[in-house]
Amino acid sequence: MATLAAGTPPYYRRPKLAVAAGGRVVPKLQTTVGGSRSLTHKISLGFVWLAIATSGIVFSEPAPVDALTMGLIVLLPVIGLVYISQTMLLYLALWLAAGAGGFVASGMANDTHDATVFTAISLYLYLASFVFGAFVAKCPEVHTRLILNAWTFAAGVAALSGLIGYFSLLPGAFELFTKFGRAAGTFKDPNVFGPFMVAPLLYLLHLVLTRPLSRVLGPIALAGMLVLATLLSFSRGAWITLFLGIVIYGYLAYVTAPTLMQRERILALISLGLALFGGLIAIAVQFEPVADLLKERASLSQNYDVGPEGRFAGQQKALGLVAENPLGIGAHTFTQVHHREDVHNVYLSVMLNSGWLGGGVYWVLVATTLGLGFRHLTRASTLRPLFIILYAAFAATAFEGLVIDTDHWRHFYLLMGLIWGLMAAVPECRPGSRRRAVSWRGG
Repeated sequence: MATLAAGTPPYYRRPKLAVAAGGRVVPKLQTTVGGSRSLTHKISLGFVWLAIATSGIVFSEPAPVDALTMGLIVLLPVIGLVYISQTMLLYLALWLAAGAGGFVASGMANDTHDATVFTAISLYLYLASFVFGAFVAKCPEVHTRLILNAWTFAAGVAALSGLIGYFSLLPGAFELFTKFGRAAGTFKDPNVFGPFMVAPLLYLLHLVLTRPLSRVLGPIALAGMLVLATLLSFSRGAWITLFLGIVIYGYLAYVTAPTLMQRERILALISLGLALFGGLIAIAVQFEPVADLLKERASLSQNYDVGPEGRFAGQQKALGLVAENPLGIGAHTFTQVHHREDVHNVYLSVMLNSGWLGGGVYWVLVATTLGLGFRHLTRASTLRPLFIILYAAFAATAFEGLVIDTDHWRHFYLLMGLIWGLMAAVPECRPGSRRRAVSWRGG
């Protein structure tokens, strides 16, 4: 057995060097001595699963996931469960620049303390995105499946609670799990509850496509529950995100499918999904309260969108303020001084909250993630199906940012971090090891 390096955690061997394609020298990972995980390793993976599995419980803030994530930001690098490449260092540097812009803008705010706290929370989300990305880069297939399995569990719990509340299946459930007559589940905001379902739903579709037919009923049933819960959130943004996510995923999965049989299965799944969705709509509109709220929310323009104090007028004000304030005006100043509502456009919000520096970096990161991610998914690999899930969910959520402020959505930063982590993954670990992955695989 190889001699362990001084100070190296006992479940890691001294890294060996290997020459990757293109002549680049990279560490050759051997994650555990003897091929089995140590207790510390297993406990750490358990904490990652728990953090993601509780990420859907957000009745108030800070939420349980925040305490767990803060611990993981320290724990994962300390025990060596991250791979920090030059790509990930660039990712971190860009987010730190965005944070610096936010703190500068906080000095311009109407309430400096409030704006500084907001920016500190943003910085926490930036660091969490980086650490989760580096965690995935360490061993991408195993760690990505671990996170998606936990996220699917969280979505299932949130969706089930939302349905129980909406239909008043338990005493007091309606008051606890609905907001403004809309399903919110374990979230405090139905506008976040719905988009949270998209990535797990796409993962379930992936399982349906890759599993034997005898094992697809469970994922199909759970996917139907997530779709129904999203529908009953009555969030136009969530509906758009769900639709775009499915369309992008379906297209990318189809054009990258390795066989004709796989493509036929994708088309069959899409047809089945459309039929089930139509059936859900038909059943839902039989209930008068559902039909009335569905008709109201399906309108492209609501009362609060128009008029001098409406959403669109607020966005015009925000554009003018962005042009006039290169350093920004600080978080919450827009609603405290200039308009009665938030901007409802994250790309304008970040320019106000973090100035041209922080907002510009945010724009660059979103655009770069979409651009580099698309280039990355054109390369054939065993990880491409998982990458397509994350990319489709991220692209749909990034689009939703045009109509809502997503700058403090935890799952947005998780998606971006996972995409960067997969792009920066250690080449020797990219194909994955079935021996190591067996206890954490979702398929």
